[in-house]
Amino acid sequence: MAPAVEVVACKVDELNDGDTREVQIGDSTALLVKDKGSYYAVGNKCTHYGAPLAKGAYSKGVVRCPWHGACFNVKTGDIEDFPGLDSLPVFQVEVRGNEVVVKADPEALKSTKRVKAMSRADPSNKKTFVIVGGGVAAEACAETLRQEGFTGQVLVLTKESDLPYDRPKLSKAMTTTADAIALRNKDFYSSCDIEFRTGTEVTGVDTAQKKVTLAGGDTVEYEALLVATGGRPRTMPIPGQELENVCVLRTPDDANRIAENSKGKKVVIIGSSFIGLEVAVYMHKKAESVVVVSTSKVPLQLVFGPQIGAWVTKLHEDKGVKFYFERGIKEFVGENGKLKQAVLSDGTVLDADICVLGIGVVPATDFLKESGIQMTQRGFVTVDKHMKTSAGGVFAAGDIVEFPLFINDDQQSNVQHWQMAHQHGRIAALNMLGKSTAIRSVPYFWTVMYGKSIRYTGYGPGYDDIVVHGDLSAPQFAAFYTKGDKVVAVASLAFDPIVSQAASLMEQGQTILKSDIMEDPKSWVGRLKQC
Repeated sequence: MAPAVEVVACKVDELNDGDTREVQIGDSTALLVKDKGSYYAVGNKCTHYGAPLAKGAYSKGVVRCPWHGACFNVKTGDIEDFPGLDSLPVFQVEVRGNEVVVKADPEALKSTKRVKAMSRADPSNKKTFVIVGGGVAAEACAETLRQEGFTGQVLVLTKESDLPYDRPKLSKAMTTTADAIALRNKDFYSSCDIEFRTGTEVTGVDTAQKKVTLAGGDTVEYEALLVATGGRPRTMPIPGQELENVCVLRTPDDANRIAENSKGKKVVIIGSSFIGLEVAVYMHKKAESVVVVSTSKVPLQLVFGPQIGAWVTKLHEDKGVKFYFERGIKEFVGENGKLKQAVLSDGTVLDADICVLGIGVVPATDFLKESGIQMTQRGFVTVDKHMKTSAGGVFAAGDIVEFPLFINDDQQSNVQHWQMAHQHGRIAALNMLGKSTAIRSVPYFWTVMYGKSIRYTGYGPGYDDIVVHGDLSAPQFAAFYTKGDKVVAVASLAFDPIVSQAASLMEQGQTILKSDIMEDPKSWVGRLKQC
């Protein structure tokens, strides 16, 4: 066995409680943390996209990634909030006299990620846990079941033709393949006996008999069931929508088809959502022209507000993208079955070789209508803090649910974020196993446009004011969304790690007041060390 690699990280009196430091150890970097007089060391790269955790937010034994908000326990290295699936390597720390020494097994330095131990199926365990859906909520649930020692059958039924993949990449890298962005490969699932049946549609759920019905009439019995079917692209009753090259973006095949058919062509995007704008970014150098049609006054108006929305507009217009605001789509006009024009609600006619509908999603829950499971009029599944539905043994997760969001006074909320879907799946798995655990996660999302990444945390619907610090023209800003005297959400660009710091403070149940940020956007940050 190779001897341990070790390095003197610092003197004992150099760090205060709550301080973090990046430490070079061999060819890797470790994150050294002092907490309540003790020292801990874990890998320094976030297991999602490799962000340096030393530049993130630290509070109460948890470090939060500065880019996308993933959280890791510094004592165990385990991932506690998402995105990403893997945990961090953990290194030994010793105090020798006045020196703090970090030691590592050379094997632990070979990877910046650590996969938690997984159980396997035991033939003597006859329980079957069924997961319906093939997204990240389903994936996180399946992995958590095995991580927590479940030895029954884990069966995932999904209409998708591919294994779970990194869906946010579809609008950013449109020529990618499902295999290239897969969260795990087939061998991984085989190694822990997680069975995927792709191309399998569930058409009904019998909660009394505890079984699901598949297209074709077959049934599968379950001991516990998770429904995590996600959303399907919203469509509108628009004349001509059936024309060739009127597209939605949901799968890698969709993305590939749009990318291929847009080269040197006139592209019209309906909707100024994140997906629509990211498609515009991808297309601006590849298409002949890119036009975005939006019913709002500026892009992302409801989320970011008019100031940042105006900045987003200019960012795109400087790259040649043209906007038609406060207009909808009236009809598509074609020739020989192919799209030729898009007619807007005010009569404006746009030449169009391809159109991408980016107007949001609706919950894919039609198959639950006869199940007796409580749903809202809009088709969202109602769950409690444990992701339980109204039916015994049935759980739901991801974009399809309304759940009690603790930073929204436990009001039923729908949060369609990649990060939250991970956490839903994890919490559902724990409760399927009888390990009573309530959801307590702060919403966190991001978007990237022309190399500039906006991060956002909190729950902003209903905000009544926006306080912006920084310079939108730089661009570098932090925006605070307030409701009364309370900050309910924070967005930033080139202002890291303020969004992660806000998320960590909110997770601790603390409040940032409007008065805290009127003069100094960072006046409250020091409270993280007091948590």
